[in-house]
Amino acid sequence: MDTLEAIYTVTLRDYPEDLPAQQRANAERRYAKELEKQFGGPEQVAAALDTMSSLEDSPPEVVSPGDLTLLKHWGRASVAAKQAGFRDLGEADGAYFEVRTA
Repeated sequence: MDTLEAIYTVTLRDYPEDLPAQQRANAERRYAKELEKQFGGPEQVAAALDTMSSLEDSPPEVVSPGDLTLLKHWGRASVAAKQAGFRDLGEADGAYFEVRTA
């Protein structure tokens, strides 16, 4: 069996704690799979996330048109991933998926 090194992680946060671990893991996988579909693969998700992180501290005047396009793409991809992640669970007030580079 091949082992893949994670280049980013997805964690379901603030969902009721009585959610079984397998359901939580499935929701996180669905979210990640949809992000990868939207961006073209795990490496592209990680690259987009790195860019997004660097933009948080950037003054507005250094944000390029390409960066703005990425921000819009991330927003659309996040909505699609959220829908996929919460499928079969239903949303809970305040629950969200956290995505971080590993």
